Amino acid sequence: MQKRNLGREGPLVGAVALGCMSFGGFYGPTDEAESHRTLARAWELGVDHLDTADIYGSGLSEEVVGTYLKAHPHRFTIATKAGITRRSERPVDNSPDYLRRCLEASLRRLGVEHIDLYYIHRREQARPIEEVVETLVRFKEEGKIGGIGFSEIAPGSLERASAVHPVMAVQSEYSLWTRLPDLGLVQACERLGTALVAFSPLARGMFTDSPPVPANLPDGEFRKNNPRFVEPNFGYNARAVARFAAYAREKGHSPAALAIAWTLHRGPHVIPIPGTRSAAHLEENARAAGIVLSAQDMAEIETILPVGFAHGDRYSEAQARTPEKYC
Repeated sequence: MQKRNLGREGPLVGAVALGCMSFGGFYGPTDEAESHRTLARAWELGVDHLDTADIYGSGLSEEVVGTYLKAHPHRFTIATKAGITRRSERPVDNSPDYLRRCLEASLRRLGVEHIDLYYIHRREQARPIEEVVETLVRFKEEGKIGGIGFSEIAPGSLERASAVHPVMAVQSEYSLWTRLPDLGLVQACERLGTALVAFSPLARGMFTDSPPVPANLPDGEFRKNNPRFVEPNFGYNARAVARFAAYAREKGHSPAALAIAWTLHRGPHVIPIPGTRSAAHLEENARAAGIVLSAQDMAEIETILPVGFAHGDRYSEAQARTPEKYC
């Protein structure tokens, strides 16, 4: 597994990381044993950066990672997130007291005394981002966290935060079908020495051998009412992705591996975090780190899936309440 810096001054981690949201049941039921098998295989493959959050399964994802670390003291680089409350009257809270309570709870669930990278999951718009950075710096000075991160913020917010303290990573949805970060965030991260941690590089399962079938999704599942998975958008999207999948197989790759490889080739500071609870799928994802794409390959992919090809917004109105908008 090739290595990449998690931020200019951050640790070296595997170029492909592991998103642990599915450990909390976000995309369907799972169990601890299956998740632990995936974590064991991750370590063997050099996928040594784990990403979770306090809201994934209401803490379940962190607990699963914590029980694994207790039994297998591998030195993963651990990232987790806080700031989303799930309260309708105040969906985001970046206050010092709230973040401290969240941090202490995450430390307990993970069974560690120090978290390598601590993200603000969503920015509270009414609170200056500089103030939030100062809160995180205090946590760092106390030895409870390493790097500072933000999720789903705008390039301008990253500039403001970085003026207070270096930001190790910004997490944003980035894939062949979500190209918004190309409009400033990819460039700002490179300029400021910040890693761009790309979540959902497989387009929430679209770039896999078994793409989701919306009619089979249970009520309440995230994709059920997501605009890109609702007709007629889904039909258009599925046909476009099928052309890409055929191209990937012609090249000798799985669609998942090629989609992740495309993300890796967007810049040496980009680190994709495909999520899975399956060791077999993890192996397929990890193969992306060994794929070398030429300029011609990248151009051919761009022809098949041109920027902006996806039909429908990436979030519904309800899902889009808290990510920071720009451009």
